[in-house]
Amino acid sequence: MSKEKNDKMKKPTQRKWHIFDASEESFGRMASKISILLRGKNKASYTPHIDAGDYVVVVNTDNLKYTGNKDEGKIYYSHSWYPGGLKEITLGDQIKKDSRVVIKKAVYGMLPKNKLRDQMIKRLKIYKNEDYLEKDKFK
Repeated sequence: MSKEKNDKMKKPTQRKWHIFDASEESFGRMASKISILLRGKNKASYTPHIDAGDYVVVVNTDNLKYTGNKDEGKIYYSHSWYPGGLKEITLGDQIKKDSRVVIKKAVYGMLPKNKLRDQMIKRLKIYKNEDYLEKDKFK
């Protein structure tokens, strides 16, 4: 390969920053949009085996918006792998405990189940309120 052709193939990916407000849109719809941005499917240069997604910042997770009876009906399970170690927590209780987990679990489940998923989820920044705007460290 010639040097010019090789240099064209090694273009660095241009990553943009996107900000989502969790109090404006239901978390399922927002999570699907976030997973598309993290994966890079919105770009014309999308290739499944290359991680070319953008950074995503989610704010106001304490004011998370959801529809229907998910407050009591949606249950998150975890297991300690010991007998009788199944734990349950409802969506309402999880939001009171730590609302950032709800967004992260929803987006994590929508990303592809391969080696790139851990790299993609690292570009997701989640905050409970809008304090990060004062710091301007994401611009």
